Amino acid sequence: MMSTTTATLAGTKAVKKDSVAEIIAASMVGTAIEFYDNYCYSIAAASYFGLIFFTDVAKSNPAIATLMAFVTFAVSFLARPFGSMLFGHFGDKLGRKKTLVVALMTMGISTFLVGVLPGYEQIGVWSVVILCLCRACQGVGLAGEWSGAALVATENAPANKRALYGSFPNLGAPIGFFCAYGINLLLTTHLSKAQMVAFGWRIPFLMSAILVIIGLYVRARMSETPVFQKASEEKRTSKHPLTDLLPYWRQVLLGTVAMGITYTLFYILGTWSLSYGVSGLGFSQPEYLAMQMVSVFFFAAFIVVGCLQADKRGRKKVLLATTAVTLVFSFFAPALLQHDATRIMLFLCLGFVLMGGLFGPSGAYLPELFPMHVRYSGAGLSYNLAAIFGGAFAPSLATWLVSTYGIMSVGWYMAAMSAVALIALLLIKESKNMDYTK
Repeated sequence: MMSTTTATLAGTKAVKKDSVAEIIAASMVGTAIEFYDNYCYSIAAASYFGLIFFTDVAKSNPAIATLMAFVTFAVSFLARPFGSMLFGHFGDKLGRKKTLVVALMTMGISTFLVGVLPGYEQIGVWSVVILCLCRACQGVGLAGEWSGAALVATENAPANKRALYGSFPNLGAPIGFFCAYGINLLLTTHLSKAQMVAFGWRIPFLMSAILVIIGLYVRARMSETPVFQKASEEKRTSKHPLTDLLPYWRQVLLGTVAMGITYTLFYILGTWSLSYGVSGLGFSQPEYLAMQMVSVFFFAAFIVVGCLQADKRGRKKVLLATTAVTLVFSFFAPALLQHDATRIMLFLCLGFVLMGGLFGPSGAYLPELFPMHVRYSGAGLSYNLAAIFGGAFAPSLATWLVSTYGIMSVGWYMAAMSAVALIALLLIKESKNMDYTK
């Protein structure tokens, strides 16, 4: 049995509270699976889906086929706001635990089905239709995952360590990244390109079932958060969360815009640069995957660094400083994108340092924009609208910009996203010392 402690919240009976290890496991596991699924899809879209699902186009123009594959990548993001509203409704009304279990199942089943999907040569255009449907269901499940995991972490946290606890689900991102890229690196090292196209690309999707089973085991045994338990006992939970969220539209908008550059940077580094590095710069796929796997350690380390600084100095100061540096980095990044391993490593490592500093504190500052009764809905909607605003079309837009205006245009794209994020952050109030139980 899981070991649990009890915590007494003022004026209420003792409520169950999981240990720190249990909180880490419950909040991190789903986010790790989320990013594993997303990166498996992004690698497949960058490398194989053009041939498999847009076969006729790939025969005449491989670049257009890859661009079309990247558009299917965006389908998940377009479905996310609907998922965040659906799971946010139940997360604020019924609790964080039950909602997270259903979100994980939705996400896991959809990913597994991608791994068994026939290609264009077997069922024609229906393969693309079903792929987009699976990708949409993935997005619905993913939308309910991060916000619930962030609340599991932060609603169990001491007041002075809320950003640090908020790093637990966000650390799932580099873990998922490392697993996805590691498995694909092993496969591309031991299988030929023809074998990867024939069957190898399916293996990472099918292996996600193992992670989902582990995640369901952990989630089924966790406790509801003390903050939600207290609110439920005091009849302070919302019966109509989406309606109650309407007065907080400004917070949703600012959270979305502030978070946008995080997603843009994420998918420029992880998805677009893989495609460009292989097709545009002449690296082999194993070479580029290996460089990305090394750089992801910088991502993980600076998630923790960013959160420790956010607890010490405040969310706003840390995010403003990191976003400003990202703006400067945007102008130098294109010069690093050459067939030179040292320059590529500098591009990836610096990019992921900034990515960690931006992404880490989001586990605290997005939920802190909203009161308890609409926190799941508000944080989830902001996070998932940011996914569309910053990430949904980042790979395809970067591909188009480079082909039309040259490599420097990617830098201008990142700089523009950094600038609007700075404006939003200036309008967001510092929330480090807020009463998180209200």
